[in-house]
Amino acid sequence: MNTGSDEPGEVAVVPNEAETGEESAGDGLGSKAPQFIKRRRALHLSWQVGVFVLGLAVVVAGIVMLPLPGPGWVVIFGGMAIWATEFVWAQLVLRWTKRKVTEAAQKALDPRVRRRNITLTAIGLVIIGVLVGIYLWKFGVVMPWKIKDQ
Repeated sequence: MNTGSDEPGEVAVVPNEAETGEESAGDGLGSKAPQFIKRRRALHLSWQVGVFVLGLAVVVAGIVMLPLPGPGWVVIFGGMAIWATEFVWAQLVLRWTKRKVTEAAQKALDPRVRRRNITLTAIGLVIIGVLVGIYLWKFGVVMPWKIKDQ
């Protein structure tokens, strides 16, 4: 997945905070943990493990909700947002996802695309109506409590 641009071969490279010696506040990438946690390596590592486990639990719950009733994709992206508070890779994935969703929303608002979608929906409803009409003409309407055992 290319999170840097749409050109092939280009990738986004984000320097480590330790390499640059300064906080990356300008681009918003990096850990969002409080400073007192970042200062202690063991505490920061345990913070990252906790954020990862919590995000994993939310993402797994979202995956379970995909076939079951519930907002599966919303929960999955919520888990990604939890991961994005601590991990740069999750922040880049969320940026890419937001960009693609925005592009899709803009494309859906295009009048030509909307006309096409409305036309296809109308054609589909007519086909379904014709099929239901043929079924009812051929077999009629039988209420479930009047079906005899065969």
